[in-house]
Amino acid sequence: MDTKILLYCIITFAVTLIAAGAADFFIGIAYRKKVAEREIGSAEDQAKRIINEAYKSAEAKKKELLIEAKEEVHKLRSEADRDIKDRRAEVSRQERRIQQKEESLDRKLDNMEKKEEAIQEKHRQAEEQLAEAETIKKSQIDQLERISGLTAGQAKEQLLASLEGELVHEKALKIASYEQQLKDEAEEKAREVLSLAIARCAADHVSEAAVSVVTLPNDEMKGRIIGREGRNIRALETLTGVDLIIDDTPEAITLSSFDPVRREIARLSLEKLITDGRIHPARIEETVEKATREVEARIKAEGERAMMETNVHGLHHELVRLLGRLRYRTSYGQNVLNHSIEVAHLAGIMASELGVDVTLAKRAGLLHDIGKALSHEIEGSHVQIGMEICRKYKENAQVLHAIEAHHGDVETRTVIAALVQAADAISAARPGARRENLENYIKRVEKLEEIAKSFDGVEKCYAIQAGREIRILVKPESIRDDEMVIAAREIAKRIESELEYPGQIKVHMIRESRAIDYAK
Repeated sequence: MDTKILLYCIITFAVTLIAAGAADFFIGIAYRKKVAEREIGSAEDQAKRIINEAYKSAEAKKKELLIEAKEEVHKLRSEADRDIKDRRAEVSRQERRIQQKEESLDRKLDNMEKKEEAIQEKHRQAEEQLAEAETIKKSQIDQLERISGLTAGQAKEQLLASLEGELVHEKALKIASYEQQLKDEAEEKAREVLSLAIARCAADHVSEAAVSVVTLPNDEMKGRIIGREGRNIRALETLTGVDLIIDDTPEAITLSSFDPVRREIARLSLEKLITDGRIHPARIEETVEKATREVEARIKAEGERAMMETNVHGLHHELVRLLGRLRYRTSYGQNVLNHSIEVAHLAGIMASELGVDVTLAKRAGLLHDIGKALSHEIEGSHVQIGMEICRKYKENAQVLHAIEAHHGDVETRTVIAALVQAADAISAARPGARRENLENYIKRVEKLEEIAKSFDGVEKCYAIQAGREIRILVKPESIRDDEMVIAAREIAKRIESELEYPGQIKVHMIRESRAIDYAK
């Protein structure tokens, strides 16, 4: 009995323990479920909050993008309106221009129609006059045929038949005789005229040099001419375009330039500065201006001297000035003014021997090389330039033809032209009259300056150092400092492609800004 009770108690205790464990298990599960449900609710709330915030951020971003899009659309619309407005204005301007051109074309068309009507009227009148002349001619021929009893063809055949046999042989003999006689007389007369002209006109030959020497009172003057840091000599070379060579030669400075006018201006300026004693850039500029005026006056005086010496009067004052400039021009080493005077005398002598107008021959001879005074400044040969200049100042047609034909470019149609051509050949053919090398050198240096002047922004340029350096003054408002190197390189490339020269040529560009005011 006791054992059963004990076993019952044990079983009851075990069941109680199992029930307590199960209760604890189910209570734990319920607690964890509540905790999990609470965490799930918190996560759902957080997710909802994040979604709401994302919706709000997206709405704000959407509004911001809409505003930016509207602004961009407004900006593009404004630019498009402005562009359309500009294009409409341009179209309006083009329409006005086209309308003006159409009006101008209409006026020209009306004028052409009027001229065409006038020409047609003149043509009709000419045809009427021609028809009238033909009628008169026909009536006269008919009248002559009635009088003679022969037609025009019969009369012509009868006359030719009667004269042909008698005249053919005699005509041939006469023509041959006259041709031989004229040929002999012409050759003899030409020799006589040419020899007489050469004998009566023995002109002195002056060799033109490319340097001038200025004597100094002492060697100390060289330092004053150079100036502090070379400013005086630079100013003088820049203003005159002449290269000053100061070496060990005692009491002397050499001026080097291919252009005799520049060299003369520099020589006069230097002599005046040495005499005055005040040598500084401002004084140099003033002296160069005075010397330039003096040389211009001398050029005019030389032109008047040439007129007086050849007894040619009535030339336009501009032609007189151009004649004076020929004093400082050479052709193959021959002074062009002296050559022109010589040609005028030779042509006048031959004209007097042949009984031709002596004054006109001298005038044509004096002006035949006038184009060389401007040949490096204007496009074209000196023959074309000379013709244009003389035509501009209303020279005689025979003078124009003599200028055009003096190098054989066209056939001579007048005796005056033939005389000028012969006189030019005589003057140029004298022994020692011309030198080929000097002329080629001058042409090369002139071409060098012409290339530099062709670039935009170049104010002045001077070829110095016997053509081994080109000094270029540029306009400061046209070329900046940083553009100087590019411009110098372009000029150098152009020189390399267009010129043939020994050694190398230095391209020296100068840019200077000045400010001048006056204290009153």
